[in-house]
Amino acid sequence: MSTVNLVYFSWVRERIGKGEETLEVPADVVTIADLLAHLKTLGEEYEMALEHQNVIRAAINQEHVEHDEPIAGAREIALFPPMTGG
Repeated sequence: MSTVNLVYFSWVRERIGKGEETLEVPADVVTIADLLAHLKTLGEEYEMALEHQNVIRAAINQEHVEHDEPIAGAREIALFPPMTGG
């Protein structure tokens, strides 16, 4: 297991009910996609927030990454919905 610092933004934060948390993730959680799948098992609020995980954007250490990006060594992982213009 490894520990990861997660930060949630916008409606992801609203649906999960918190802005950030530190989690122990199992060894088989290797990529952002694995992390999203794991988070969905933590409760209904996570399942709702990440229901359409293909639209969730991610950043590792404040750098945008794809869902196949390995999370090893990440100090912070941010999850947020797509950005909209305005």
